[in-house]
Amino acid sequence: MSNSLSAMNNYAFLTALIVLLALAIACADPAGDAVQSPVLAVVELATQPPIPTVPPIAVPTPTPTQTPEPTTTPARSPMTSPTPTPSDDATRNRATTDSWVKVEYQGVDHVIPGEEHDRYNSAPATSGWHFGAPVAPARWGIHTIPLPDEVLVHNLEHGYVNVHYNCPDGCDALVAQLSEVVDIATDVGAKVLMSPYPDMDTRIALTAWTVIDKFDDFDDVRIIAFIMAHESSPLAPEANVPR
Repeated sequence: MSNSLSAMNNYAFLTALIVLLALAIACADPAGDAVQSPVLAVVELATQPPIPTVPPIAVPTPTPTQTPEPTTTPARSPMTSPTPTPSDDATRNRATTDSWVKVEYQGVDHVIPGEEHDRYNSAPATSGWHFGAPVAPARWGIHTIPLPDEVLVHNLEHGYVNVHYNCPDGCDALVAQLSEVVDIATDVGAKVLMSPYPDMDTRIALTAWTVIDKFDDFDDVRIIAFIMAHESSPLAPEANVPR
């Protein structure tokens, strides 16, 4: 009798064990992964350390910008410019322009050598009757013999400045001084001509179209001022003609 009970107990134990194994297999994941017990998941979740919390970042409160107070610069007292004292050259230049004489216009008629015409209103002439090509105009630069007014006027018509001297007894020093000024002018392309002119009442004469300046003593400032003012002057009818 006791053997029978013992056999039954073993049988019951095995049956319960098989049933538990069958339930475990039935609850398993189809891919073969073990199914975790909900109780274990809760336990694991409860035993994990808490997620650290990040403290909020403190944003500094902006400080209002202080606007600097405008600074005032004291007004400067006006400076008085000193009155310029004219130099000797400036004074001489003003004197030279005052000595220029405007001569009445006498036309631009052409004449042929030997043809008579009215008298010129200045010596040297500054406008009026003149020879045409090929007799005139004369070449720029220094000439050592007198040239007729009919030739010289044609040069003036083209915007030339003519420099003349009158030395019945000779004046080598004056000729050298005048030549130096004329050479400087022609070297830079200026239309300037120099020649002796016996029939005038001064030693030196400068002519441009309808303008003349006459004096006796050499004055380089005076001569240069005249050339700069009247060479290729728009008063000349054909000032744009090259030399």
